[in-house]
Amino acid sequence: MNITFEAPDKVNGLMTITLGKDDYQGEVEKTLKDYRKRANVPGFRPGQVPMGIIKRQYGTAVKMDVVNKMLGEKLYAYIQENKIQMLGEPLPNEGQEPQDLEHSDELTFKFDIAVAPEFEAKLSGKDKVAYYHITVDDKLIDQQVEMYQNRAGQYEKVEQYDEAERDMLKGDLREVDGTIEVADAVLMPQYIKVDEQKKLFEGAKLGDIITWNPRKAYPESDVEVSSLLKIEKDQVKEHEGDFTYQITEISRFTKAPVDQKLFDQAFGEGQVKDEKEFRQKISEMIAAQFKADSDYKFLLDVRAHMEKKIGELKFPEELLKRVMKQNNKDRKDVDEYVEKNFELSIKELAWHLIKEQLVAQQEIKVEDADLKAVAKEAARAQFAQYGMSNIPEEYLDNYADEMLKKRENVNSLVDRAVDVKLTEALKGVVKLDEKDITMDDFQKMLSKEK
Repeated sequence: MNITFEAPDKVNGLMTITLGKDDYQGEVEKTLKDYRKRANVPGFRPGQVPMGIIKRQYGTAVKMDVVNKMLGEKLYAYIQENKIQMLGEPLPNEGQEPQDLEHSDELTFKFDIAVAPEFEAKLSGKDKVAYYHITVDDKLIDQQVEMYQNRAGQYEKVEQYDEAERDMLKGDLREVDGTIEVADAVLMPQYIKVDEQKKLFEGAKLGDIITWNPRKAYPESDVEVSSLLKIEKDQVKEHEGDFTYQITEISRFTKAPVDQKLFDQAFGEGQVKDEKEFRQKISEMIAAQFKADSDYKFLLDVRAHMEKKIGELKFPEELLKRVMKQNNKDRKDVDEYVEKNFELSIKELAWHLIKEQLVAQQEIKVEDADLKAVAKEAARAQFAQYGMSNIPEEYLDNYADEMLKKRENVNSLVDRAVDVKLTEALKGVVKLDEKDITMDDFQKMLSKEK
């Protein structure tokens, strides 16, 4: 056996593996003997089929299987032993001559291998990277307080409709010159598109009968009209006349008061005793959420800093396009897909290689406890989106355990855990250019970068 590897430009590698008969023949013979023991050929007892017949029937196929297995093992062993940083999978060389497996003893195979470019990614206290502290102001706290109030609020029955209060009506809807009748039709007049129709409901009282025209009220939305009249969308044009609407119920949404009941619902019984503590607790919760946003932006800035510091990396582009096509061979538009996404994939690959070096330098390892912590934070964030901030730790533990049971979640959680640990480590390595910023300005900055 002979293996050679060459990469004149350091990124386009060519591996040549030559196998002699002595390399594979012993395994071929062993496999054929196993076939003979199991072969069921008419006219011969099991295990008594002449080896000549076995070789004629299975010899070439067995030889191919043995050679392919040996090629894979030797190729990856060589790459590992020689510390070749391969990108993607090896591909058969396009100039490879067909091998006569049936008659040739010496077999030569060539593989194209994409090799990662050589570079060094290092950070130190001489590297200055921005770190943004998002300020928690009264406006943000007020918004969160109102969210809790709305979540704990309820509808109350009133006698007269008030658009400013965003009241909801319930009533009986009847077509004046038709057959449609809808009981308990729900209507929120503030969403009517045409002022002329909207004004018909001003000051309406419980029991009033209002004559109006749904088609004129929603001139550009067959969906809203069909939903209100309980008909198919293509039937709307058959019911463009007037309807009466007798109000049977007026409901007004009332936000929950800022009191002990609201404090207990938001953060658990007895955890908060007055409005000052309530706002302080909200401020701390928002600050914790903002830290994750600040860390995310910091890692983005580390990436931009490193990309500028290292400069453009040289990749074996044509070979990587072949790899990308191979990985997406089932797509009908594979050529267009590769051309459209290749530049972005190269950019992401470069950052992946840079990050690998930074992770190795900081000796970052992800343990089971790290995955559990990341899963719990993901669960906590999901609940926080719905204003649920007092979720018991036991519940979060169970939720995280369920996430970790699903294989499709694990890779993303590992990536997230690496990012969390790398971010924390690098904040202690580089010189932080710390800046205070409002949430509005922070979001504007992110949107511009995207």
